[in-house]
This record gives sequence, C-alpha cells and structure tokens, in this order.
Amino acid sequence: MSLPVKHALITAAGADERRLPLQNLTDRHGDWKPVIVIQIDEILDAGVERVGVIIRPADRPAYETVLAPYGQRVALVEQAAPLGYGHAVLRGRDFVGPHPFLLQVSDHLYVGGGEKSCTAQLLELARSEGCAVSAVQPTPESQICHYGTIAGSVAPGRPDLYQVENVIEKPTPTVAEQTCVVPGLRLGHYLCFFGMHVLTPTIFDLLSAAQAAAPADKLGLSPALATLASREKYLAARLSGRRADLEARLGVFRAQLALGLHGPSRDAILAVLAEELALDATLRK
Repeated sequence: MSLPVKHALITAAGADERRLPLQNLTDRHGDWKPVIVIQIDEILDAGVERVGVIIRPADRPAYETVLAPYGQRVALVEQAAPLGYGHAVLRGRDFVGPHPFLLQVSDHLYVGGGEKSCTAQLLELARSEGCAVSAVQPTPESQICHYGTIAGSVAPGRPDLYQVENVIEKPTPTVAEQTCVVPGLRLGHYLCFFGMHVLTPTIFDLLSAAQAAAPADKLGLSPALATLASREKYLAARLSGRRADLEARLGVFRAQLALGLHGPSRDAILAVLAEELALDATLRK
C-alpha cells in the first residue's frame, strides 16, 4: 500500500519553539532566510503540497509577514493555550483532514547526508512501506532525558529500519536499560526521535481519546505513538543526515555550520575555519 503525503504540520507554539523559527540563518545556497522558511522550502521541495504551522495567536502578525509569499500553500493554525505537544498536533486535524501527514518541530533543522534531504528520505520510506514512520537517531544515555525513545526490533534485512513496539517519553537511564535496548546499537545508546514523523490520521483519534480521558492534563504525543504501535504497522528509520537542535547549547551555531558545510560554499567555510583556528593558536601563544 502506498502512502502519499501531501500535507505537513510544523509545531511552533511551544514556549521554547516560538522565537527560534523566525531566527535568520544562511541556508545551504547562501541565502539569508528565517529558519521556518528554510524548513518549509525543504518540505515543499520534497513533494508536500500544503503546510500548516501551529502558532500562538499573539505570534500571528510576525508569521503572516514572513510566510506571505507562500500564499495558500501555507496556513497558520492557532493553539490558544500551551496544553502540550499532542494538543498542538491535534489542533492541525482540520487542516490535515483524513490524510497521512508529515510532522516536524520548528526548533530543529535537518541536514541530509547526501543528495536527498532528510524530509525526502522519510517521505520516500513512508510511501514505500505504506505506514507511519518516525525518524530516529542513536543517542547516548546522557541525552535521552530530552527525547522520546523507542523500543523495537530491527526489520529483517533492513539494518536502519525498526518495527516500533513502544515509545517512552524522556526515559531515565534505568527505564531505558530495562525497556528500550535495541539490537545492533552501541552499548549505552538508544533510538531517540529525530523530530520528524510521517503519521496516519489514526493519531488524531488516539489524541482525541486521550484528551477526553484526562481533559485537565497536558496532552503528550509519545503515549499516543505508543498506542499507535499496537494498532497498526509503525516503523522507525535512521536517515542519512543529522539534526541541529536550535535550543541546545550552541544549537544555532551548529545549525549554521551544518547548513554551510552541506552547500556549495563548503570549501570556503573550511578555509575560514582553518584560518580562525590558526589565528586562535597564534593568539594563545
């Protein structure tokens, strides 16, 4: 079964997310753009037709200004209160409709390791496998407290593809050691979410049910993904590329460096880095 993906959601309403998507960086082609524009350009280039951006109502004027050139291809969807990541995703239900969709967070940038972008790789996998697919990357034990982490098994003959069996949000090392060990990974490493998913509309039903069961609680996404794994085929994939978490220490710097090294200015950037290192060494003598 093919899984064509024509819609995407980008969440940008969280307290830690909302300021970063409007941060300007130089993209891999040397153009000065806001992070959200770099993301949307990659999504549209990968074949998605429309993108919904989940925002706080107070941020609408800023986003309308930045995203106006996209016209009807990009829509703003408001999340009036910070009721959780799952709630932000659920706010996009009317925009997506009964279709599979791409989901990304706005405080990450993704840099492909080859000619295909990370987005294009994930969409291609979802189409070929005909199911939900989340991007993951091996993550050391010291960092898993920041990410959703999967438990699963390696797909036969596919060393970078995994059948998801469970999802645990920000586990402790003890919990991860007991429940999230995946064959083939280095000792002390676990498969954590990359911040990029292709999901089926089933996720909206699961989020709605969770919200109805505990309306006073913040709504997370990971518990719904864990339930999804028990309801339908759900895979995780290691992509060729890397993510840059803009909220991390030196995150914006790392994102800018990664973008530059993946573009036509790679040699010039390496030359500048070599000059700076040489100058620094001289000044430290």
